[in-house]
Amino acid sequence: METLNKCPVCNHDRLKAYLSCTDYTVSRETFKVVQCGSCGFRFTNPRPEENEIGKYYRSEEYISHSDTSKGFVNKLYLMVRNYTISKKVKLINRLTGNPQPAANNLLDIGCGTGEFLNACKENGWNVTGIEPSEVARKNAEQKYNIIPLSPEKLFEISEKKFNVITLWHVLEHVHRLDTTIDRINKILSDEGVLIIAVPNCGSRDAKKYESHWAAWDLPRHLYHFTKKDIEALFKKFGFKLSEVLPMKFDSFYVSLLSEKYKTGKSNLISGFWNGLISNSSAKENGYSSQIYILKKS
Repeated sequence: METLNKCPVCNHDRLKAYLSCTDYTVSRETFKVVQCGSCGFRFTNPRPEENEIGKYYRSEEYISHSDTSKGFVNKLYLMVRNYTISKKVKLINRLTGNPQPAANNLLDIGCGTGEFLNACKENGWNVTGIEPSEVARKNAEQKYNIIPLSPEKLFEISEKKFNVITLWHVLEHVHRLDTTIDRINKILSDEGVLIIAVPNCGSRDAKKYESHWAAWDLPRHLYHFTKKDIEALFKKFGFKLSEVLPMKFDSFYVSLLSEKYKTGKSNLISGFWNGLISNSSAKENGYSSQIYILKKS
């Protein structure tokens, strides 16, 4: 296990216990979240070493790698995913003005089984993916003839190559946070757009379910962000937050899983209701997951 002695956002060493959570997906082990006493950032600590974290992803329940449709919640996830992918493609086209194909260079870090990359490719983008899971990389190749790169290749890509870089629910998994963001800064064009989607641990559903909130997802989620954290973290690397967008479906998916973790069984009515309440409280707390649009300042 690896223990961090300083906050990944502000570098202060005043850390205090926040909560403990069970890994409901794979190991059933208990892990801890700490909070920075200076800036308030929350992160998993201690955490598995980078070379041992892979075993905590080895489950058919981990849908972004296996693409499983087993169980009601995963079936629902796959149905919604097809809709949200089309919305993501529309978003990047809006943000970039949909330039000519020769300039359409997009990098998706943590591309999973390649559904988003395939949709972008069909929309005229030149796509590159990075994915740590060998299983997911093989699925992307077999299904879409897309061959994602392994993570170390990120540091071999030419500088200022991409005009869009996306991380859809990926940043919270990255061990080498500063090194990765610094590299993203180098390979993103000066006028490029960085799109980050992460869970929001300040949301209404996070407060409702506390240690049973599914989006803690320990130990796979190493960091637990709010809007304030994203702004502070990326400001260190010369990025400015230009827009925040909701991921409204996530509150329902997360609430359904959280109900299962809390009670031992799926409760569609309660999960849907709490997801609805979370979305209706977003003006005060933010949405369960949010998309952050960042540009170089």
